[in-house]
Order: sequence, then structure tokens, then C-alpha cells
Amino acid sequence: MSQSTLVRVPPFHYIHVLDNNSNVQRVEVGPQTFTRQDHEKVLVFPPVPMVVIPPRHYCIIRDPYVRKDGSQEPEVDSYGQVKIRHGDREIRYDHEWTEPFPIMPGETLEMDPTPLIVVEVDTALRLFAKRDFQDGETSRTAGDEWLFLGPATFYPRVEIDIKETVRAQIISKDHGLKLQARTTFTDNDGNERKLGQEWIVRTEGAYLPSVNEKVVGPITPQYLLDTRALHLRATDSFEDVYGNDRKAGEEWLVTNKDACIHLQDVNEEVIGLVNLTVLTKQQYCVVLDPVGRDGKNQFGTRELRQGEQSFFLLPGERLEEGIQNVYVLASEEALLLRANEAFTDGDTQRTPGDLWMIRGPTDYTPSVEVQVVEKRCSIPLDENEGIYVRDTKTGVIKAISGTTYLLQAHEELWEKPLSEEVEKLLNYSLVGGEVKKGARDRSRVVEYRVPHNAAVQIYDYKKKMSRVEFGPGLVMLQPEEQFTVLSLSGDKPKRPNAIKSIALQLGPDFMTDILEVESSDHARLRLRLSYNWHFGINSAKSKDAHKLFQVRDFVGDACKAIASRVRGAVAAVAFDNFHKNSSKLIRSAIFGVNEHGKVNESFVFTANTLTITNIDIQSVEPVDERTRESLQKSVQLAIEITTKKQERNARHDAEKIEQDARGKIEQQKIANMKTTEAARQELIALQGECAAVASTGTAKAEAEAKAEYLEIEGEADVKQAELHAIASEIEVKAELNEQGTLQEAELEHEKALSDLQLQKAKRMADIETQKFKALVNAISPETIKAIARAGPEMQARLLKGLGLKGYLMTDGTSPINLFNAAKGMVNPPTVGGAAIPADMGKFGM
Repeated sequence: MSQSTLVRVPPFHYIHVLDNNSNVQRVEVGPQTFTRQDHEKVLVFPPVPMVVIPPRHYCIIRDPYVRKDGSQEPEVDSYGQVKIRHGDREIRYDHEWTEPFPIMPGETLEMDPTPLIVVEVDTALRLFAKRDFQDGETSRTAGDEWLFLGPATFYPRVEIDIKETVRAQIISKDHGLKLQARTTFTDNDGNERKLGQEWIVRTEGAYLPSVNEKVVGPITPQYLLDTRALHLRATDSFEDVYGNDRKAGEEWLVTNKDACIHLQDVNEEVIGLVNLTVLTKQQYCVVLDPVGRDGKNQFGTRELRQGEQSFFLLPGERLEEGIQNVYVLASEEALLLRANEAFTDGDTQRTPGDLWMIRGPTDYTPSVEVQVVEKRCSIPLDENEGIYVRDTKTGVIKAISGTTYLLQAHEELWEKPLSEEVEKLLNYSLVGGEVKKGARDRSRVVEYRVPHNAAVQIYDYKKKMSRVEFGPGLVMLQPEEQFTVLSLSGDKPKRPNAIKSIALQLGPDFMTDILEVESSDHARLRLRLSYNWHFGINSAKSKDAHKLFQVRDFVGDACKAIASRVRGAVAAVAFDNFHKNSSKLIRSAIFGVNEHGKVNESFVFTANTLTITNIDIQSVEPVDERTRESLQKSVQLAIEITTKKQERNARHDAEKIEQDARGKIEQQKIANMKTTEAARQELIALQGECAAVASTGTAKAEAEAKAEYLEIEGEADVKQAELHAIASEIEVKAELNEQGTLQEAELEHEKALSDLQLQKAKRMADIETQKFKALVNAISPETIKAIARAGPEMQARLLKGLGLKGYLMTDGTSPINLFNAAKGMVNPPTVGGAAIPADMGKFGM
């Protein structure tokens, strides 16, 4: 698209024009109408506004042109081209470039006009020199850093780069500011600071860090109370604010006595806060590694501190088991003590390892040489309670019961060992079958409540003797005694060691066993037998009481003996004989037969006096499958024969009963037919009589019904007429009552409205009267009178001052009624109820 020949450049605008012949660019500034030649080309089109720098602004030009002798005129080369400082930048300010200016060819507006930077109070700019230059009287070298302090306006330079804005840090009272040196320098107080060194500024107020200082952070003070101290550690050797020399690694406390507020130094590390240790009158503590008079920890030593006192634990000190209460002993209490090292206890010399007791009532604070082994209390024991006590000097163990006992210094509670089997049995009550809660106290005398009709054997291993205790009763074991545990057979068939028990039940009771026998014809049978038994000894006074426990498993022994006898007896007879006489055969085999051929009443085991008194054969079953099937078949056959016999007898009885019933039915039929015929004859006679009566009654009934119908109809008409009359009378009365009620309501309503209007008018009149009265009272009658007179009096005075008696003004076109005017002069009008003076009547108002 070809460019226009004429280019209108408005005021304060410019264009760039390229001369294609010389290849030189120039600037054309408005206002003008530029005529483009054929060999020229407008590069910047449409015209661009000039750069305007407002007051207190600046802009940055990249690749600026070369000025002539410091003026703003551009310098051109031999070709007429404006010279450019390539790669450079120029900042132009508002006070130097007050007029708008164009961008020369080759220049670039890098930054639009921007407000100058205003540095506030207590604020500074950290500046960095990018190249050498002269800053007033100061020579700046590339890499220098300095602060431009406020309040001031900063004029940017191309040689300077703004690193950051530094703001003053506010240091509150009792606070501090931790600084770090960026390089080695001398601070404002004349102190030499090395690179990386840290220090604290404690001056209250605003602090503006210098260019060589880096703010690490604020330091918050530690407030020290009477009950709290500060534990510090030195990270380097230095002198603290209290004038004390501290070495690296040294620890110390700062308390309220040193200062109420402590500000942590750069060479101090806060380990923590130490609370005040307070001991009451009844408290004490043992301090490990206490600090001596030289201020150093006495490692390996212990120090007793008693109340009442309070102190801070110094660094390195610690409490052994914390704060402890003084031992307060009652009359039934004592402390067992042991000497850890030799010392003198009053008049007694104690050696390490000595044991002694302190008895109450008293209070006791153990020294550092004494160890409290335990606190002992008197143990109250009933007659049925006891403890095992062992003498540590002689090793003798004794059981003590029925008194209140306090262990001596050389005595201790002894735990009696019991087998695991006995422990389980003791924790299980044979009476109720309930597990006891809690583990057994092994130092207590072992107690066992022997159930009723039971016996317990106890063996003394020291005396090598045993004793038998019968129930009900309480058994208490001596230190060398143990229970005899019974291991009885159980289950069906009997299985050895199935039941563990301490007590032996004396019976009477029963036990059941299953055994297999074989007859002489090799028929194997399974018998289920139940035996009633009891022991023949039931008193401890019996000389044979020890026999009860001669057989450990009396159940298994008795069942085996009985099974042997039964097997022998069954083996001698055939199956059929045993099946018919099993009870007698088994009882004879077990109990035996006397000289009279009768079965004995019991079977006694002489070893332990166990007596079998009865046998119950609960079941007999063949073991062999074929025998069982044959037996089942024979039983089924016998059952079938019996069933058929019973069915045949029942059928014969049923037929006999049926014949008797049929005879009775025929007899009853004949009697019924006779009765029916007599009744039929009587019915025919009655039917004739009924027909005669019916014909006569029908005519009579119709006549009576018609007469009754007519009578009822007449009565109904009369009744209906009466009801209509009553209804009409009721309606008329209702209408009259309604109209009367309505008229009365309207009268009452009108009366109420009249009363309300009357009350309203009366109240409004009262209100107006009160309002006017209040208004008159507020203004006062004198004021109203003065207001009424003010206008006429003023007019009269005015006319009097002018010396006029009256006047008349007219333009000559309006007719004047002289009669009314004269009348007005004679009778002056009134204004607001007040008479107008005669002099004012002469004026047209």
C-alpha cells in the first residue's frame, strides 16, 4: 500500500522519515503538514506523540543520541545521521526535559515516565554501583554498596542498581535486634566487626541497619520470676552482661536476683527454664552431683536437702527419685533400713549392709548413707489366717496365725511353693464350681475348706507323717506340709487320670462304667453298669482313716475289679441264658452268694473300705454286628407275633360289638315306624281343622285391617295439619324475633357510634383548648399583645416621621371608589382582630 504524500503532524507529535538516496533518517516534528518526496519514506506512521515527563518523573532511554556541548541538540555525523551511544542508557528527568521531546532514530524508550522514588523516614535504599562514577565528592567503584537515607527523593542513575529497600527495625523496651556483619567494618559506635560476626543492638527505638549489617532477627526477652530461672550455655568464651567471664560450654543459671528480664546474647544458648524446687516441712530430696563451693559439680556425691526451703537445681544437678515425702510412721508401722556406707547413727556405729528398723509413731528422713528397703506394717491375723515367716539368719520357716505380727529386721515373708496342679485345684472351689478371682498370695498360709462328707490327706515332709482331715472344716498347711492329690479315673468307659482332686468324697454316690463281656457261645456284649458306693470310714477318730488314701485311684480300681468279676460270670453262660437272667447273674458275680444261696447286700474293698451297695444295669448291647442283627430280628419277630395276636382279639371284639349294635338299630327302626304312623294320623286331623279356621279368619282379618287402615289414615291427616300449623307459628315467631334483635343491634350500634363521635369531639375540643392554653401560656399574653400592636404602631410612626396625614396613589387608569375610601378612613379595618389606626387607612395596602 503506497503512502500518502501529505502527512499532517499534529502539535507535539513526530514522525521518522527515511531518505532512500542517502539512507539517512531524520525527525519531523509537528505542528506541520509534511510533504513526502518520492525518494522519502515515512517510517513512523501515523505520527507518534512526543514523550512528556510530568513533574517529579523520569524515563529511561536506551541507545541515546550524542548531545552537542552538553545541550539537548543532537550531534550528527558527516552523513547527517544522528550519532547514537550504542549499548548505553540515559535517564531523563522532568527538570531537564521540561518540554516534550521526540525519540530520535535509533533510540528506544525503555521505561515510560515513572514517578521518582520517595524514600520515607527511617527507610533507606541499598544501592549497588554497576560501574565506576563520581557521586558528588565521592568516587564510587563498581561493586560498591551504600545506603541512600530518607527522607529524600532518589534520582536514579544508570550506574546504580537498587538492591532492596531497607526499613528501620523497631526495638521495643527490653528487646534487642540481632545483627550479622556482611563484611569486616567499623560500626557507628566505633566497634570493629568481622565478617560473619553477630551482635545485639539493645538501644530502644528505631534502628536502621547499615549496608554492612544483616538483620538476623529480633530478640525477645526472657522474663524471670521468683519461681523460674533461665538455664544458659556459652557457645563461645565471652563476658556476659553481668560482668562474668564465661567459657565455651559452661552452663549457668540466671535468676530473678540477677535481673528481672534477660536478653539472650549471641554467645548464649537457652537450654530451658528451670522451675523453683520447693520443699515443705514434710518433704525432702536427694541431689545428685551437687555443685560445691567452688561452683563445680561434685560428681558421684549425694546431698540431702530437707524442707522448709526452696532452691533452683544448678546445671549438672539432678534429683534422685524427685521430691519425696518424709516417712510418717503410725504405731503399727516400721521402716526397714540398710546402711550403704559406714557412718555413726547416734551412739551406734553402722557398717555397710547392716539392717535395722525404725518403729512408729514417728517421722523419719533417711540420710544419704541409708537406704529404705521397705515400709512394713503390722499384719493382723485371725485364727483362720496366717503367714509364712522366714528367719534370714537361721533359715527357719514358721507359720504365724491368730495374732497381729510385725516382721523383725532379720525376718521376711516366705512364699510357699505349690505344684501347678495344686495351684489350679486351690483356685477352683469344689463346692460351687466357681473360679476364685485374683492370684494367691504365696506368703499367706495355704487354706483349704474341706467340703462336707469329704476328707483330705496332708503329708509333712519334715516329720515324714501324714494326717487326714474330714469335712466340713478348714485346713491350714504348715511350711513343710503338702496336699495329697488324688488322680481318679473318669469318663465312660473309665479313663485313668481324668479327674484331679484334693478332697476325697466319702459318698454315698454312684459311678457309671461301660465294659465289654463275652458269653460262652462267643457273643460279645457291651454292658452299661452304674454302681452305688460309699466309704466305710467317716470320722477322723477312726484308726483306719489312713486307709482312705491307700488306693490313689479308687474309682479305677473298683471298676476294674467289678469288670473282672462280671466278665468271669458272663463267660460261663450262653447268650440266651444271660439275656434272660442278666441282672441276677451280674449281682451274684459282684456281691457273691452266702451259704443260704442268697445274693449279698454289698461288696467291700478292704484296702480302702470302699463299699458297693447296689448295681443298676442300664443297658445291654451286643458288640458283634451279626449278633445285634439276630437279636433285633428275634425281637421284631416276637413283636410281630404279639401284634398279630392283639389284632385278632381286637377284630373279634369289634365284630361282636357290631352285631349287638345292628340288633339295637333294627329294634329302634320298628319303634320309630310305629311312632311315625300315629303322628301322621294326628297331623291329618289337625290339617282339616286348620283349613276351616284359615278360611274364616282371612275374611275377618281383611275387614278389620281395612277399618284400621282408614282410621290410621284420618289420624295421620289430622296430625299432619297440626304439625303444619305449629311449624308456621314457629317460623313467624322466629322472623319476628330476628327482626327485633336486628333492630335492637342497629340501635345499639348507632348509639355506640354517636357516643364515640361525641367523645371524640369532646376530646378534640379539650385537646384544642389545652393546646391553645399551652400556646398562650408559652408565648404569654403580653407577647401576643405586643405582636398585635407591633405592625400598626410601626406604620404609624413611619407616617408620622414623614409628616403625612394620608395619601392616594393611582396610575390614572384604575377607577377609585372614593366613597369606600372615605369610609375606610372613617372606619379603619382590623388586622388579626386588632384595629388599624386612622392614619394607616389612608394608604393602599
